[in-house]
Amino acid sequence: MYSDDYAALSAIWAAMIGFTLFFGIVFYIVGSFFMMKLFDKAGVQGGWRAWVPVYNMMVFFKLGDLSPWLVLYGVGGSILLTAFGIGALFSLALGVLSAIAAYRIGLKLQKEGAWVVLYVFLSLVWLGIVAFDRSRWNPAIPPAPWAGNGFLGDRTVWDGVPVQPSAAPAPGFGYGRPGYGQPGYGQPGYGQPGYPVQPGYPQGGYPQGGYPQAPDQGGHPPAPGHGGYPTVPGAPGAPVPPPSTPPTTPPGPPAPPATPPAPRPDEEPPRAPGPDDRPGPVPPSPPQP
Repeated sequence: MYSDDYAALSAIWAAMIGFTLFFGIVFYIVGSFFMMKLFDKAGVQGGWRAWVPVYNMMVFFKLGDLSPWLVLYGVGGSILLTAFGIGALFSLALGVLSAIAAYRIGLKLQKEGAWVVLYVFLSLVWLGIVAFDRSRWNPAIPPAPWAGNGFLGDRTVWDGVPVQPSAAPAPGFGYGRPGYGQPGYGQPGYGQPGYPVQPGYPQGGYPQGGYPQAPDQGGHPPAPGHGGYPTVPGAPGAPVPPPSTPPTTPPGPPAPPATPPAPRPDEEPPRAPGPDDRPGPVPPSPPQP
């Protein structure tokens, strides 16, 4: 009696395992085919990448702006740490990261963020929709928030897999990163091409120091030698140069006195006045009739 029950139970378990393996193989074949079509949309060269276990998820993570090595961490942790009871945590973390990668891939295929819910519950249906709809791959989306993170960000370069601009490695944040370098910013003196240098501002940058020092409360001028921005001629507060005067010619030597003309022979030489030459009294005028 017990042998019959054991045989029946073994047959049930064998049937369940067989159905599970069958559906698992079918699921894997269909999912790999959908993923191959998705990779073809993203510009991945070589359809065989979608058929290699584990590696296809690494490429999927890379297209989703996540480090592909996170897949190995999750699979290795779930296998090696299952005996310690924490392997399920790695499997859960791997599922969450795959949903994040699907969210980023959906954005590049013009899908709303709510489409990730379909991936969480029906990943095979989600793959079929994004693989065969009319959406086109567009990597020109804002960078991922974790793009600069050394653990989550994608910094791996593989032949045949296009590098995503939003996940490209960068030395830092802000201007100066590859793809954000704008002409004129980050250059000495803000020397933008096509803009002439303003008078008073030297090209190549401002001198070391700061703004010109203002006179102190005592009225004393700033100490010489202090740096600052050069003053633009004509600006308020600029020193007024003294008016320029034309140079004067130094006076020459005085002219010699004029020589009196020589007397003519028929003229009487002038004599010095004597006492008799004084004027006499004026006679009175005669009375009028």
